[in-house]
Amino acid sequence: MKHSLSSLKGDTIKAIVLVCLAVGVVGMSYGSLAMAYGFPLWVPFVLSVSVLAGASEFMFIGIVASGGNPLAAAAAGLLVNARHVPFGVTVRELVGKRGLSLLGCHIMNDESVVFGLSQKTLEQRKAAYWLCGLGVAIIWPLGTMLGALVGKLLPAPETIGLDAVFPAILLALVVPAFKNRTTLIRACSGAALSLAAVPFAPVGLPVLLSLLGLAARKK
Repeated sequence: MKHSLSSLKGDTIKAIVLVCLAVGVVGMSYGSLAMAYGFPLWVPFVLSVSVLAGASEFMFIGIVASGGNPLAAAAAGLLVNARHVPFGVTVRELVGKRGLSLLGCHIMNDESVVFGLSQKTLEQRKAAYWLCGLGVAIIWPLGTMLGALVGKLLPAPETIGLDAVFPAILLALVVPAFKNRTTLIRACSGAALSLAAVPFAPVGLPVLLSLLGLAARKK
């Protein structure tokens, strides 16, 4: 691994470190919100280690805290993470073999995939993938625990905007994709369907119904 890391450029390593630190900040938001929602400390910690997927974890605690069924919350989280199926096909050469592949698949996330695929050589791709993946796997739970401690001191984290951190990051990530007219139409259709279903559908179901927006097409 040490030899592989030496193949990475300094700018790449710096970028990976900064991204991991940003993930830690988001983890703090997640941990503090979990405490504010009344979850015991072990819930966000176990989720952060075992699930290791921020969007799904935020969605899960948000739906359950709103009175939704945990199974519906888990289903919504699985749908959000459905992108990992094509991810797995794309990075199959980077996750390792045999027993190591279990860990390699576990640390597969948006960040590790992006850094892994953006390198020129196979050795660099593997090094970037594992460095970022392991970094996120360590920083995310640590950020969650730190945020949980902060959440105990701040019963209402929304007063300083911590509850808006993750949605703001997601919005910043998806806005560039709206340049594609079809993507914009489908996203807006899904959002409209989800909002329309809120007064009538059980908590957690509107998020699933938003997937029907994928059927929308431009004329």
